[in-house]
Amino acid sequence: MLEIVYEDKYLIVVNKPSKLLTISNIKEKEKTLYHLISIYLKKKNKNNKVFIVHRLDYDTSGLIIFAKSELIKDKLQFDWSNVKRKYMAVLGGKLIKREGVIQTYLKETKTLMTYSSKDKKGKLAITEYKVIKYQDNFTLVEINIRTGRKNQIRVHMKDLGHPIIGDTKYGNVKNKYMLLHAYYLEFSHPITNEKICLETKLPKYFKIID
Repeated sequence: MLEIVYEDKYLIVVNKPSKLLTISNIKEKEKTLYHLISIYLKKKNKNNKVFIVHRLDYDTSGLIIFAKSELIKDKLQFDWSNVKRKYMAVLGGKLIKREGVIQTYLKETKTLMTYSSKDKKGKLAITEYKVIKYQDNFTLVEINIRTGRKNQIRVHMKDLGHPIIGDTKYGNVKNKYMLLHAYYLEFSHPITNEKICLETKLPKYFKIID
C-alpha cells in the first residue's frame, strides 16, 4: 500500500518501504514502487503517466519523488544539486568522532560492488554525518549527502569502520532490515518555486535504538 506524503498535479512524494525496488530490473518487472504509483495514478485517469526523478536502494526506506510529466522530471533533475536529502542510520559499534565529512571517489568492481578510491577518475562522493545517540553497541547518526552516488552512504559508513546494521553487502551485519531511512526532503517546487519540506518518522524496526 502506498504511503503518500505529498501530491499535487505535478508530482508525488511517497515513503518507500524497505525491500521494494524503485524501478524494475532484469529479474523483477512488477513488484516496484514505480509500478504501484503508475497503477495508483491510472486509476484516477488512464492517461496519467509517472517519471523517475531519483532512486533509493532496495533495502533503503524513505522519501522519494516521482514526476507526473517529463517536463517536471527534467526541472527537478536540473535543480537536483539544491535538493536537501537527510537520512537516519543505525551503525554497528560506537562511532567515536561525533561528526565529520567523508570525501572519496567511488568506483565499481565487475561484480557491481562500489568502493572508495583516491582515483579522481571515480565519481566524487561527499557525505556529512553527525551522531544523534549512542545505545548499547549501536550509534544513531544523521546523514546529509552532498552528492547522490550509488551506495554512497553504505560505502562511506563501511569506510568509517561502522557499517549500517543490516547491510549485508557492505558490512555483513545481519538484521531483518537495513537500518537506513531517507527521512527528510527539501526542494523548491518546479512550478511554484514554493519551498517544500517533508519529513517522516523512522520505521518501527529502528526500535533497537529508542
